Amino acid sequence: MNNTIVLASNNKNKLLEFQKILEPYNINVKSLSQIGVNIEVNETGTTYKENAYLKAKAIFDLTKLSVVSDDSGLEVDFLDKKPGVMSARFLGENVTDKEKRQYILDKLKNVDKDKRTARFVCCICYIDENGISHFFEEKCEGFISEKELGENGFGYDPIFEYNGRTFAQMSKSEKNEVSHRGKAFDRFLSYIEVNQK
Repeated sequence: MNNTIVLASNNKNKLLEFQKILEPYNINVKSLSQIGVNIEVNETGTTYKENAYLKAKAIFDLTKLSVVSDDSGLEVDFLDKKPGVMSARFLGENVTDKEKRQYILDKLKNVDKDKRTARFVCCICYIDENGISHFFEEKCEGFISEKELGENGFGYDPIFEYNGRTFAQMSKSEKNEVSHRGKAFDRFLSYIEVNQK
């Protein structure tokens, strides 16, 4: 197995998370810009799995390198599981993460804790050097906090509460142990370990 995997993203936060998780396995994770690929893949899927596959397949077709991509989102039960697969583009293309978080907090103002249930979902698509797709999907159940808490993380982390703390109040390693992406990656790594030549 090749020890370089392309991450189908230029998101620096995502790249750092993937690199940190894969580092102990001596796997080198490269972003699209690092391999000179500059394309924007339209995420037209209606599920995390479809969007993860669309991104990975487009990069694999271009490079013929092993590719990993993920699609993830926050599902807020009180908002009919929105933003869901639209989490990155929720409320429009040029809306900041802070504005998205504030919108959700405003919508849940004065809503009791037992109705503030939410989950992060992540689906990882790994296309190996032979072009075969593998999927690993996981969830992390929690609540929407009443206000933003914590300085770490990114995206919706400051308003997603798990076990009494938001993701933004956790260290990277603490978050990786319990997060949707961390758990999906554990399954991905189990696959890698078994199939590493």
